[in-house]
Amino acid sequence: MPTIDLLNDDPRPNSEAREPAALRHPEKAARPDQPVLRKPPWIRVKAPGSAAWGETSALLKGSGLATVCQEAACPNIGECWEKKHATFMIMGEVCTRACAFCNVATGLPAPLDPSEPGRVAEATKALGLSHVVVTSVDRDDLPDGGAEHFARTIEAIRQVCPGTTIEVLTPDFLRKEAALERVVAAGPDVFNHNLETVPSLYVTVRPGARYFHSLRLLQRAKELDPKLFTKSGLMLGLGETRNEVMQVMDDMRSANVDFLTLGQYLQPTRKHHPIDRFVTPEEFDAYKAIALAKGFAYVAASPLTRSSHHAGEDFERLRRASSR
Repeated sequence: MPTIDLLNDDPRPNSEAREPAALRHPEKAARPDQPVLRKPPWIRVKAPGSAAWGETSALLKGSGLATVCQEAACPNIGECWEKKHATFMIMGEVCTRACAFCNVATGLPAPLDPSEPGRVAEATKALGLSHVVVTSVDRDDLPDGGAEHFARTIEAIRQVCPGTTIEVLTPDFLRKEAALERVVAAGPDVFNHNLETVPSLYVTVRPGARYFHSLRLLQRAKELDPKLFTKSGLMLGLGETRNEVMQVMDDMRSANVDFLTLGQYLQPTRKHHPIDRFVTPEEFDAYKAIALAKGFAYVAASPLTRSSHHAGEDFERLRRASSR
């Protein structure tokens, strides 16, 4: 089975996979090219293209829905789509933020599509998902940051697929009053918001966000619904130190975050933030052991771990661990 060498080979199946960075990321076009590190042997994935993958691709194309699998050039798209797992990205394919690590297109988004929540629900049913992950672009242009659209999507899935558990991976709703409350009131099973990196790197990696606001968002979600599972993740290899990662773990536990994900940052193009280093699988294992000792109910940590990778299986493990 062929494999792809991440960074040089883009796993996205559509024509946008080779779209020039200047079109997809106009704000990065004038930046100098960043160095590219030689990739270690563990950063390799199976190339997509199986019959089951093709069926998933056709279904999603027919639904007119975007997925973070494609837009963020996720390295696990071959594995997940082969299992008919996909992470829906609502509110369009264009983000109002310009994070230095992200491959999602930047610009002025289109108006919201009121039919999208229903189409997400129908696609969830067609794929037979027992656990669905719904994420979105940042929509700073909307008064509520898209919170009502998230809530309507949750409600539509509940109506069409009452047995499906729902995980939302939301933006930070910065300066959007009552947005979080609306999403939590809709009753997702998991509320996920990624801190992404350590505080010292926010100004270069995630300049539109604020670390302590994101941390407070996670804490507030748990306060609003103590039975709600909360989840957050970090990318490693951006230039963080070990002590900084440990401090973020402590901050997350202080905010009562249940589930931690740790994965290797992979540079989408030469215009994006450079990779500082490749963290070894052994280091990921060590971080996982430390995080569990700090009190997280469940931890997923490996070079190719992503927020929604194995989300359904991890949710069941999280529930079992929490019940114990």
